[in-house]
Amino acid sequence: MNDLTQKKCQACEGGIPALSVAEARELHEQVHEDWQLNADATQITRVFKFKGFYKTMAFVNAVAWIANRELHHPDLEVSYNQCVVHFTTHAVDGLTENDFICAAKVDAL
Repeated sequence: MNDLTQKKCQACEGGIPALSVAEARELHEQVHEDWQLNADATQITRVFKFKGFYKTMAFVNAVAWIANRELHHPDLEVSYNQCVVHFTTHAVDGLTENDFICAAKVDAL
């Protein structure tokens, strides 16, 4: 199995196909089981819970650092003690390997 944490995101401005449902399911097996793949395989989502606002914000800042380094940015929902992370590749209206690379790197935090 390829270690997604060792890969770098590839620039994506569209013009490539999104992953098929089968391809997305295969990569989904390589990230933490708490990542949820939506029914049409266009997004992965995971809820992270913390003990308080400061720890939540430290996590959010770490995710932002990963996202900026990889040039692939998630949608985040932040509240007092949790952060919901959504990865999708907006340029292709679906998932690419970049989403799973970033998810694996977030898992490693």
